[in-house]
Amino acid sequence: MCGIAGIYNTRGEQVPDLMRRLTVMGGLIAHRGPDGEGFWTHSSNHIGFAHRRLSIIDLSTGDQPMTDELGNWLVFNGEIYNYIELRKTLGEDQFRTKSDTEVILRAYQKWGVDCLDHLRGMFAFALWDERQQQLFCARDRFGIKPFYYSQQGEDLYFASEVKALLPFLPAIKTNTEALKEYLSFQFCFQGKTLFHEVAELQPGHYLVCRNGQTSVQRYWQVYYTLDFDHTEKYFVESLVKLFEDSVAVHCRADVPIGGYVSGGLDSSIVASMACERSSSPFMGFTGKFSVDAKYDESAYARDLAAERNFTLHEIDMTPADFRENIRKVIYHLDYPVAGPGSFPQYMVSQLASRHRKVVLGGQGGDEIFGGYVRYLIAYFEQCIKAAINGTANNGTFIVTYQSIIPNLSALRGYAPLMQEFWREGLFEDLDRRYFRLINRAPSLGNEIRWDVLGDYDIFETFRSIFRADNVGNESYFDSMTHFDFKTLLPALLQVEDRVSMAHGIESRVPFLDHPIVEFAATAPSNIKFQDGRMKHLLRNALGHTLPSSILNRKDKMGFPVPLNEWLRYDVRDFVMDTLTTRTAYERDFVDNRIVVDNLQNEPQFGRKIWGLLSLEIWQQEFHDKAAFFKGLLKAPCAATQRHAA
Repeated sequence: MCGIAGIYNTRGEQVPDLMRRLTVMGGLIAHRGPDGEGFWTHSSNHIGFAHRRLSIIDLSTGDQPMTDELGNWLVFNGEIYNYIELRKTLGEDQFRTKSDTEVILRAYQKWGVDCLDHLRGMFAFALWDERQQQLFCARDRFGIKPFYYSQQGEDLYFASEVKALLPFLPAIKTNTEALKEYLSFQFCFQGKTLFHEVAELQPGHYLVCRNGQTSVQRYWQVYYTLDFDHTEKYFVESLVKLFEDSVAVHCRADVPIGGYVSGGLDSSIVASMACERSSSPFMGFTGKFSVDAKYDESAYARDLAAERNFTLHEIDMTPADFRENIRKVIYHLDYPVAGPGSFPQYMVSQLASRHRKVVLGGQGGDEIFGGYVRYLIAYFEQCIKAAINGTANNGTFIVTYQSIIPNLSALRGYAPLMQEFWREGLFEDLDRRYFRLINRAPSLGNEIRWDVLGDYDIFETFRSIFRADNVGNESYFDSMTHFDFKTLLPALLQVEDRVSMAHGIESRVPFLDHPIVEFAATAPSNIKFQDGRMKHLLRNALGHTLPSSILNRKDKMGFPVPLNEWLRYDVRDFVMDTLTTRTAYERDFVDNRIVVDNLQNEPQFGRKIWGLLSLEIWQQEFHDKAAFFKGLLKAPCAATQRHAA
């Protein structure tokens, strides 16, 4: 696990001060690799790489940038979990190191860009092909590892984090289309970022630069080709085997491992299985807010630790922690995404970093197996519609009105969301209904200066993903989970990567093993979501690894943050100070005077104030410090690391 960066002049011309620029980029991502740094520049000075290393596999000979006998060079961030098997396939006598980094070089020698089909893991890398004079960059299938890039004239800049690109932008400006998406969903679509002129290489894609031309291609897609020929027993037994294999390879490391344990189903399954397969004593890490019992789920984490006999470390997060760290969170995230859970994740990662360098988590389970309550809300409406129209058995709505009733208790506590969902419209087209369910923009009013954001139609972009060709028309459930898999999950993974790397630890996600994802996409909805039971298939396959208190609970809420309780007293001054500066009052897109006036109207679990506060902090940390980032090209390089700290 590492940080990578690089510069390439697409016309093959010298890049002025190339080493100086690479040093600045490496300094801005120094936190990603506390164990070492490395640089490479081509003899013609038209391309160069920077690397920051966190040593996990092959601690002694895995330094980067790495080269081969053909003059190819590679910088790589991530882990290739099947590197042992690939070494055997490629020939052990070809290797000079024991690292998974060299596996990519050798695989590229044999298969070219098709090497991506052979890699099992999480990765973002850049490879210079000396013979073809070609830059080849790629990102893993799910977006676990980040890759950002910006074309400035003939120079292509890339890095693991956007902050390493900022010194080279003409100006730090907001992408208004991406901002509209953020205001609606708190994430962006299809490779956009909130920074103007900065793009994200999308999951499952690669980028090639050659002869002055840059092209981006997809190399992997998940297809929801449903298998109606097999029984539930087949799907259960197959999932058990696939997940056991995934956890086994995710436990490969030359350092001890641990796990995030939230008390929910997904992280508990991962921790339960990993502690049996870890070659060193397993440790768990969890967090809580003691302000109220509804913000404290640590008892479930303790149940798992007691049953599986591993050490559990806990952190009780306070308003003081929020005031002290929220700016650091937004700085490390590069931009505000995916809700308030990033703050507790940051704090738990800080705790974990004192004990472990590798930590396993449960990301992906909700999007693959159907764990969000909104799926049940949307399906409930369609069951009612089907019952009224007499279409319950037409193959589209596999869950019936009668069968879903016993599972509706999971909706307890979600009355405000349902009220908003049904406030306008009912029984519309499925895509419009799900868009209405997840769209947060209606909660925003005149706080936003909508007239200056342009006429970009978010719904049409949403619909192109929701109705994608790789998803059939058989299941509303698959359309919903696929949309979240393609949009929300990469945003959550960006948080997972950033908050762990902020503390120099590697986060691994065993659910996101492509054999599991491809297999789960073939399971019909009546197996994954039987009778409206969320994660039905997952529970049946792997529930035996859990205490009954976790397996049977129906009150899991993610990682709620008591921001609205704190707003009354403990963090009110901090929020007011943040939102009421003269600069904050002069923002182009947000009227922070109105935001301040509406603070007291935020509901208990509302996310509006989180989104707007994060947006303001983001602008303060990046837009308002544009001169700082520009100045790094002239200032001592140590300044980049001081700012990151």
